[in-house]
Amino acid sequence: FAQESRAALDESRDTCARILEARRTEIVFTSGGTESDNMALRGSAFALRHMGNHIITSCIEHHAILHTCHQLEQFGFKITYLPVDQYGLVDPEDVVSAITNETILVSIMLANNEIGTIEPISEISRRVKEEANRLDRTIVMHTDAVQAVGFLDLSVKSLGIDMLSLSAHKFH
Repeated sequence: FAQESRAALDESRDTCARILEARRTEIVFTSGGTESDNMALRGSAFALRHMGNHIITSCIEHHAILHTCHQLEQFGFKITYLPVDQYGLVDPEDVVSAITNETILVSIMLANNEIGTIEPISEISRRVKEEANRLDRTIVMHTDAVQAVGFLDLSVKSLGIDMLSLSAHKFH
């Protein structure tokens, strides 16, 4: 039975990797979107703490992100909560302007679960990576794509991101 279960997980991992244009070793299964967001933010923050303690996100993120950021503040992380425009969009220039020598992580959702705004993640990611190269540092780019499943391209290569959170309940 264990071998059958393992084969099913391996097949699922291969399918996800193919769809997301990721390596199979990059696919991590969790219980859902909240745990995925928590693991991405907490894992990155604590793993990169020796490089800095600054995280950038937006003020309209899902509570899974916002609550995790509030908790990380209790551990000494500094969080910048970026505003959005009248359409709920994060300005990529605001993201770049918020980057400091302490920035280690940027997390901006792909599609907003309340107003349906689709953020320019590939542009934001490109700009973040350019700034990270200019500063000669690592800045991890995460997106919560739970609401985008089945509607948008989730290729991590096209989006230019390091981590993407999904939840199977959105696509069965």
